[in-house]
Order: sequence, then structure tokens, then C-alpha cells
Amino acid sequence: MQNKQIGSINQLKAGAILNYIVIVLNILVTLLYTPYMLRMMGQNEYGLYALVASVIAYLTVLDFGIGNAIVRYTAKFRAEGKITEQYEMFGMFFLLYVVIGIIALSIGTVLYFNVDCLFAETMSLAELLKARVMILILVFNLAFTFPMSIFGSIITAYERFTFPKVINIVRILLNTGVMIVLLSMGYKAIALVVIQTIFNVFTLIINFIYCKKKLRIQILFSNLKLSLLKEVAIYSFWILLDVVMNQIYWNTGQFVLGAISGTAAVAVFAVAIQMESMYMQFSTAISSVFLPKVTSMVSQRNDKEEISSLFIRTGRIQNIIMSFMLFGFIVFGKRFIELWAGEDYSDAYYMTVAFFVALYIPLIQNLGITILQARNEMKFRSLLYICIAVVALVIQIILAKSWGGTGCALAIAGALFVGQGVIMNIYYKNKQSLDIPKFWKEILKMDIVPILIVGIFSVILRFAPFVNTWTSLLLTVAVYVCIYAPLYYMFSMNEEEKNLIVKPILRIFSK
Repeated sequence: MQNKQIGSINQLKAGAILNYIVIVLNILVTLLYTPYMLRMMGQNEYGLYALVASVIAYLTVLDFGIGNAIVRYTAKFRAEGKITEQYEMFGMFFLLYVVIGIIALSIGTVLYFNVDCLFAETMSLAELLKARVMILILVFNLAFTFPMSIFGSIITAYERFTFPKVINIVRILLNTGVMIVLLSMGYKAIALVVIQTIFNVFTLIINFIYCKKKLRIQILFSNLKLSLLKEVAIYSFWILLDVVMNQIYWNTGQFVLGAISGTAAVAVFAVAIQMESMYMQFSTAISSVFLPKVTSMVSQRNDKEEISSLFIRTGRIQNIIMSFMLFGFIVFGKRFIELWAGEDYSDAYYMTVAFFVALYIPLIQNLGITILQARNEMKFRSLLYICIAVVALVIQIILAKSWGGTGCALAIAGALFVGQGVIMNIYYKNKQSLDIPKFWKEILKMDIVPILIVGIFSVILRFAPFVNTWTSLLLTVAVYVCIYAPLYYMFSMNEEEKNLIVKPILRIFSK
């Protein structure tokens, strides 16, 4: 039993570490590969790709939160020692996913035949033709992904975090390498979606083989329990609303701009969305490995004080990274985007800052979502977010006509701040018994030093026009980090957090 617990802890640590490796790798790929892709594809072609991808992303809501339900109920059944029930549940989910895949394929076919109705006013005939081809490929990708995605969820539920992360690392490297070659040969957006589809199919097949050979998973289609299906449906429904909200937040802007302003505006907005996506990944790297653990805590004892303590500790650790990225981008982001993507994309800076500021609060509180999922209490959050997302959509349509992508970004950021920054904190305190006053007391103490440093550097850079090359920017960032890191370590971090940094270093030098 003790060896099992140690193994679980090691998998959590390895999963979190590999998550950050994947994130850093994604960032490196974005920083080094994306500028090359933007220049090889051109603004309109990249905007077309981003627009089609955002339209297809709406179909991902057909997951209905089932992937998350698989992780939760598998962890629950494992804690209760119900092996046969697990396998029967897998069979039920697999059949359900097959039906969903067929529905996705049908909806995608309708989209394929109605591209002209959606974008004829802002696209050329050549762009409309490419859009149809990409939609067809991506719809096939999605239809295949739904039934096969069950195996990735099973691997997560079994807390085998190392294997899928290693596969993901290999996938990122191979996908990027192949695309660089194809772009250099003149291939563009269609090639991009073809390669993504091929690597996705191979990854899903590898997950299936791992489940069968390593985990010895069985898929049983007998004794399908309608009572369990009903329970899962209630649990998944609230997660579905959350997924719908996310789609409205992060993909509607591109759709609105595609219909009102054209593919060039979509391209600039897509760069801001890409920055936002990287920012979000840094937070979810920790919280994403905690669902099985928190579910087990809730199932066995549901100690509110212990869960609240975990919420605060995790939030502090997340804040170390999120505040560094937020404040650093505020200081250097504009010059970075102009050098990285080009001056045509400079407006993406203001959109990105709006996203980062609005996301800061929910991202350092990401474990709160995991706690709600483990307690099966997603109803309030999901209903709240749907209401706010709809309001944000209406405001996007209004502001996009006058302010373009910046208007869309402001609408999204305002909704995020009200919903996730204010109302959810009140809910966490009053209904989930999380110690929110203590949480913010801890976070504000951590942020005093970064705010002072950012203020000083912002004033300096305002009168430093010489920071206009990669060399001068990197040197300035290096000076910033050399000042920020030691001051943050001394005055913002507690002993536990310092040990997270110091102990691994000491172990390396002691060998």
C-alpha cells in the first residue's frame, strides 16, 4: 500500500514536471516556429487557418464533458475497488463517443456545404475553396478523436502521467519538424491541418495500445447501467456548459471578426489568442494532475480544511509563475510582438494584456475547478459562465464594428473579470468553504515586489527607444530577471516554495 502511494506521488511530481516541459517546449516552438510560419503563410492565409480552426472548435463541445467524467468515475471506482464496473463504464462511454463522432461528422458535412453563406462577403473564391478542404479534414480528425479519446482519459485516471506527456513531447517535435520542411517547399494551411490530423491519429492509436498492453484495460459492452448513465449525464452537463463558455470566449471573437473584418483582422486576434493559450497552460500544468487526488480526498473524507489548504498552497505556487509572466509581458510584450510577429501585429499586445489581466485571478485559482468537479458541484459555475459568455458575445459584436479585435478582447476580458474574478470568489468562500480572505492575503503579499519592479522598468522603458532589436530586448529582459528573481525569492516566497527550488538543485550538486 505504501509503495502504491509513493508511486502515485512520484507520478504526480513527474506529471507536473513533464507538463511544464511540454509547456516550455510549446513556447519554444511558438517563439521560434510561429514567426517563420506567419511569414511563409502570409497574414491572410494564417488568418484563414485560424478562422477554420475556430469554427471546427465549436464541435468539440460535443464531448459533453464525458472525458472529465471518465477521469472522475474511474478514480472513484478504483478507490472503491470496483474493477468490473470500470470496464462496463468504459464500454458505455465508448459507444456513446461513437454516436457523438457520427453527429460531429454530420454537422461538419453541413458546415462544408455552407461555407459560402458564412464567409462569402469577406473571403475570395480561392479562400473559400481552401476553407472547405480544411473543414473536411478537421471534421474527420474530430470524428475519429471522439471514440478514441477515451483511452487518454483512462491513462489520466490511472495517474500514469509520464507516458502521455512523453508521447506529446515527441509529437510536438515531429510535427514542427515536418511542417518546417513542408512550408519551405511552399505548402501552406491545408498541409498544416493534414499533418496535425496524421499525428493526432497516431497518438490516439498509441494510447489505445498502452491501455490494452500496459494497463490491461478491458472494454465490456454488457450490463450497461442506465442509472450510471443518468448520474454521469448530470455531472457532464455542467462541465459541458463550461466547455461551451470557453468556446464562446476564445473562438467567437475570430468568428465575429471573420464575418465583419476579414482574415487579416482574424490573424492579429489569433496571435493574441495564441499568447493567451500559452499563459493558460502554465496554470493548468499543476491543477490538471490533481483531479484523481482531489476526487479521492472527497470520496474518502471530504476534509474541507485540508482541501482549502491545498487550494491556497497550489495557488501560491501557480502565482510564482503566473505573476512573472503577467508582469513581464506588461513591460516587454509590445516590443516582443513587434519583433516576433511584425509591426502589423502590434495591436495584438493590447489584446493580450487585456486577456492576461482578466485571466490572472482564475488561473491562480485553477484548483477550484478541480475541487468542484471532484465534489460534482459544477452547476453554479457553469450557469454563471454561460450567462457571462452570452453577454460577452453580444458586446463583442457591438464593439468589433468600431474597434475590431481590440473591441472583442475588451468584451472577453471584462466578462472574465466579473465572472471568474469577482463572483466565483464569493461562491468559493460562501458555498465551498474555501478560505478566500487568507488566499488573497497570501497572494497580495507575494505581488508587492513584482508590482514595484514593473513600475520602475515601465518608466525606464518609456524613455528607452533603443530597445528595438532582439539583442537589446534580450539584454533588458536579462537585467529584469536578474533583479526580479532574487528579490522575489527573498521577499515573496515562503520556506516550502523555496525548498521546491533549492532541494532539486542541492540533489544535483550532491551527486
